[in-house]
Amino acid sequence: MAGLYLNKPQFNAELEKCLNCVAKPCMNACPVGCSPQEFIQYAKKGDFENAVKSICKNNPFAHTCGLICPDNFCMKACLRSKIDLPINIPLVQATLISKYRNTLQDFEKTANNGKKIAIVGSGPAGMAATWVLLKLGYKVKIFEKSDKIGGALNLIPDYRLPYEVIEDDWIYIKQFGNAEIEFETQIDDPKLLLEQGFDGVIMAIGEQQGIDLGIEGEDNIVPYAEYLKNPKIYEKNGMVAIVGGGNVAADCAITAKNMGAKLVSLFVRRKIFDMKVTRKEMEELLDKQIDLLTTTRVCKVEKNADKFDIITCSTQPGERGYEDIENSFVVRRGFDLVIKAIGSRAERPVEHRNIIYAGDCKTGGSTIVEAVASGLDSAKLLHQNIIGESK
Repeated sequence: MAGLYLNKPQFNAELEKCLNCVAKPCMNACPVGCSPQEFIQYAKKGDFENAVKSICKNNPFAHTCGLICPDNFCMKACLRSKIDLPINIPLVQATLISKYRNTLQDFEKTANNGKKIAIVGSGPAGMAATWVLLKLGYKVKIFEKSDKIGGALNLIPDYRLPYEVIEDDWIYIKQFGNAEIEFETQIDDPKLLLEQGFDGVIMAIGEQQGIDLGIEGEDNIVPYAEYLKNPKIYEKNGMVAIVGGGNVAADCAITAKNMGAKLVSLFVRRKIFDMKVTRKEMEELLDKQIDLLTTTRVCKVEKNADKFDIITCSTQPGERGYEDIENSFVVRRGFDLVIKAIGSRAERPVEHRNIIYAGDCKTGGSTIVEAVASGLDSAKLLHQNIIGESK
């Protein structure tokens, strides 16, 4: 994992770029209110313990966030960009956490308040909510339908997010109180958990239903979740097509290329500057020589012997978003694998005062730091609801 982090010269160079802005635009841009200005100043003085405490004050998922947080929050707000380039704040954070968080010892556990909470889903929103509730004295039980923690984070390729990093954040979180996880458990009705004696439930189940393209031949296409869970099953050394233009589509494309695909084509309805990828992800796509077919919609996929033919049309901005251009159909032949990565949606929520939704199932697809923020807020809201009932 060493290559994921800043080496010592890089780390020191990033620290020295900080202008120590009084207004703290980087903190104001952070969904969880973390202050890069503060932890960088501690780090510049060699006070790494307080630097880590500053990071973790508002963010229990600091290691994972540091590695995969996008550049459109603190980095976008960094005033250093007015001079040359913004500080790589997420990587500074990840480097600090990886080296120094395990040296912290002062994990005071709050006395048990006699109440217990069920959390469904162990992704960043569920884990963040767990952290808040443990510090408030609740006993927490997490129900996870898979066999490991992390939720949708486990779809992120190892070259970006090794599983050990997710585990590291969980180890940090569970030190604050009484928490347990029950794996391979599907919860369909959260009200049943209330009937079983839980005082509240936080649903952090993500967006579990994939969005269909609604085209002929869709049964020839592999959903992104299936592909990223075990890409080796779909390993191809020929031509791979990805339908979608966001960060998940980028993950699929780069993974396919890393696994030996000769040509990887990304079919995107939007123009290139409307693609929902970070600057880093775009650089990776270009570095891997991914074929970006923008303003292009996949209309049909046909199976031809052991290959697939893709029929596309061109698109252009219109009154209702990107619209098809008439008589612009093109047949593209010879693909070995077609993957759709156009997003997903959440199930309809259950309405109850003590059943609170958090993360992507509440807000829609979001970044990790937004999911963490949602988890923190959901836990605080549930706590207030429970306190209100007991008065």
